[in-house]
Amino acid sequence: MERNLVLALAGGFVVGAALGYFVGVSTAPDAASTVIAAGIPQAPPVGTTLGAPPSVMQQQAIAELQRATLQDPKNRQAWVSLGNAYFDAHQPRQSVDAYAKALALKGDDPDVLTDQGVMYRELHEPQKALANFQAAQKLDPKHLQSLYNMGIVYASDLNKPAEAEAAWRKVIALAPGSQQATQAKKLLADLEAPARH
Repeated sequence: MERNLVLALAGGFVVGAALGYFVGVSTAPDAASTVIAAGIPQAPPVGTTLGAPPSVMQQQAIAELQRATLQDPKNRQAWVSLGNAYFDAHQPRQSVDAYAKALALKGDDPDVLTDQGVMYRELHEPQKALANFQAAQKLDPKHLQSLYNMGIVYASDLNKPAEAEAAWRKVIALAPGSQQATQAKKLLADLEAPARH
C-alpha cells in the first residue's frame, strides 16, 4: 500500500490520526494510506516528543535497514526504505539524512523529495520543506502530495494565505475527485472563514 498521507498534526505528529493532516508519500509497500483532516495543522513546539517511541518492530526494521545500507551504500532502495522507517518511527533528522543518501543516488524522485520535505517541516524547517515540495513540483507538476503540502507550509508556517490558496486550487483543478482535493476544499473554507467574520 502506498503512503499517501501519514502525519496528523494537532499538537503533535501522529501517524493515521484523525485531527489534521500533512502529506507524505513513499514507495514503501506496507505503509499506511489514511487521509483525514480538520483545519490547518500547526507544527508542534520545538522539543516536543513526536509520538510514541519506536516500537520493537520499528527498531528491528531500522537495524536491518542500517545493516543493508552499510553492506551496500549504493543501494538506493535500502536508503529510501530506511528513510521511510525513520519517518514512521518519528525520527525526522535520521529520516532526512537517509532520504538525502537516496536522493544523492537518484535525485529525480518527487515522492522521496516530498517525504523528506515532510520531515524538514517536522524539524521546524519550513523553508527547506517548501524547497523540497517545489523541487518535486518541477519534476512532476501533477504531483498532488507535494502541491498540497506547499499549501500547508504557506498557510501554516509562512503566513502566506494567497500562495496556499493558489496551491490548493491547483490540487482541486488537477484531481477534483482525489482525497487531496477534498482536504484542500476544507482547508480553503477554513482559510476563507476568518475573512467572512
